[in-house]
Amino acid sequence: MQPEIHLGPITLQTFGIMFALAFIAAGALVARRLQEWGKPTDWAYEVILCALLGGIVGSRLDFIAENFDSVKHDLLGNIFSGSGLVWYGGAIGGAIGVGLWAWRRGMLNAALLDLCAAPLALGYAIGRIGCQVSGDGDYGKAWNGPWAMAYPHGTKPISETVHPTPIYETLSMGLVAYLLWRLRDRFQIGVLFAIYLVLAGTERFGVEFIRRNDHVLLGLTQAQLISLAMVAAGTAWLAAKRRRGPLTKPTAEEPQPDAIRATT
Repeated sequence: MQPEIHLGPITLQTFGIMFALAFIAAGALVARRLQEWGKPTDWAYEVILCALLGGIVGSRLDFIAENFDSVKHDLLGNIFSGSGLVWYGGAIGGAIGVGLWAWRRGMLNAALLDLCAAPLALGYAIGRIGCQVSGDGDYGKAWNGPWAMAYPHGTKPISETVHPTPIYETLSMGLVAYLLWRLRDRFQIGVLFAIYLVLAGTERFGVEFIRRNDHVLLGLTQAQLISLAMVAAGTAWLAAKRRRGPLTKPTAEEPQPDAIRATT
């Protein structure tokens, strides 16, 4: 494990490096898609900046809410701390930030969700590399299988061998990102994001069975409950779209959605 990299007087956090790379990679996908839609590619920088700011604020507030008893003595210090970033809080905050950007640019529609599907999956996959390299505690339960790992030098060290769940998530969500990107022109507006909800929710629900998280209801973790909500929302969305017509586009249809083409 390598939580930190020391370059003379400068200390870099490996999780922070991967966090930044996740946003850069997601931004590259957004820029490519905007180019395909005939939109300014520099809008991608605006989207990623809004997602970054909203995500950091949301993740910090989520962390403080979940750990209020241990941080209430220094709320201001914990608000501006660099540790304790919660994925779901960051996702909500980032969504609010991107929504405000889209409203300003006249792109607040279902096509915006499709635009974010593959970048969200890719960013998550890269972010989990940061969890693995830094050993931040997002590892699994004790296990002595062939690829089990210990994290003796991680941010949250552990000497027993466990499931390297960050690696599992990087591989699975990397595959999801690839699949969503390949299918970006196949479906009607809104379908791609619904598929993302189902796949991302299923992935997180499954991996939680071998992760070290507390059960909160019916033997499930908080992340599993949120994942079930994601899968249910995505499935209901797909069912509603299917009742209105085919999920896929006609083969002769151009890849640029009408909803995007009509915006300025």
